[in-house]
Amino acid sequence: MPLGKRVTAEFFGTLWLVFGGCGSAVLAAAFPKVGIGLLGVALAFGLTVLTMAYAIGGISGCHLNPAVSLGLAVGGRFAWKDVLPYWVGQVLGAIAGAGLLFIIAKGAPGFELGGFASNGFADHSPGNYSMMAALVMEVAMTFFFLFVILGSTSDKAPAGFAPLAIGLCLTLIHLVSIPITNTSVNPARSTGPALFVGGWAIKQLWLFWVAPLVGAALAGMIYPILSDER
Repeated sequence: MPLGKRVTAEFFGTLWLVFGGCGSAVLAAAFPKVGIGLLGVALAFGLTVLTMAYAIGGISGCHLNPAVSLGLAVGGRFAWKDVLPYWVGQVLGAIAGAGLLFIIAKGAPGFELGGFASNGFADHSPGNYSMMAALVMEVAMTFFFLFVILGSTSDKAPAGFAPLAIGLCLTLIHLVSIPITNTSVNPARSTGPALFVGGWAIKQLWLFWVAPLVGAALAGMIYPILSDER
């Protein structure tokens, strides 16, 4: 598949992840009559990955996440030369998804931007968790996310079930870590909303690039050793 088509698929896939996942938090979670709460938001993020895995998995592999692209490259599953183009497509898709969400959200009476589903720590953590707690959580959760991705997409895994495992894993990750950081494990997902919030969200964005990339790289190194892929 030509690189341009794969990157375009990543753009639309990441747009869907941010629009669907962050949209569930911004538009539905706090709605007084049908508020979906933490469980609903966690499920929404998992469903975005699950649905897109079936839609574009055969085109681009459905990474939707710079950390996933890096982890797969470290694990020998993805070409290093394609990492940066994938990152560009993913980040642009995340910004487009956040932009689409912003256009819709501001149509409500008395709209206030607020946190706009941005990721944060300390005063901007939902549970006021420290920077160190946020860093450890994001590294650990991204590590296990990549661990599940590498395992469920290996030749030894049952065919056709990887999207289910990956989508459910992301749901579980959100159930655990929303109170800590609002859950990133994805630098692109963090970048899109942060650009609209500005200020503190931009200042804290570094953590939501560094931690997921570190966690993903560690999984990319460790999983192949355990599975004898190298």
